[in-house]
Amino acid sequence: MTYFEKMRGHTQSPPRVGAVEIVWSGIGSLLGMAAVALIHFQMLDPLGHMLIIGSFGASAVLIYGAVRSPLAQPRNLMGGHLLSAVVGVTALRLLGGHPWLAAAVAVAAAIVLMHATKTLHPPGGATALIAVIGGESVHNLGYLYVLMPVGMGAAVMLLIALLINNIPKNRRYPEFW
Repeated sequence: MTYFEKMRGHTQSPPRVGAVEIVWSGIGSLLGMAAVALIHFQMLDPLGHMLIIGSFGASAVLIYGAVRSPLAQPRNLMGGHLLSAVVGVTALRLLGGHPWLAAAVAVAAAIVLMHATKTLHPPGGATALIAVIGGESVHNLGYLYVLMPVGMGAAVMLLIALLINNIPKNRRYPEFW
């Protein structure tokens, strides 16, 4: 097989999920994001704090829409975000004078660390990147970024995932811790 032939793929698209699965994915993501956003906008934002970051949208897809995926499990959600946040802040501190390099190093190092710790969670790459490109409000947090918004926001989403994903009889979360 040539280099370009590999790009054609070799399997069919996965089957469509049923309507019940779609509904529960929607309910879970609505409630999970609503909880994080409500805490952010009603309680923390007026005090100048934050709880919501863009990478949580991608986490919602995994923990509410792909509940059986290894990438969606609590270990991956929490570990992936927390480790990536530490990596992102560290990259900014060490390489902040070269934001293009800090951004690249943050994402690459986050992926390597998540792989090494069995906590791969794709939104973690965005969490590391946000630490670098998030602007002054994020930069001013320093390592507090790891705890809030990242740790606290991911924990709220995990709690909602545990509660909602186990309501239907044919759905179960998590697969492992």
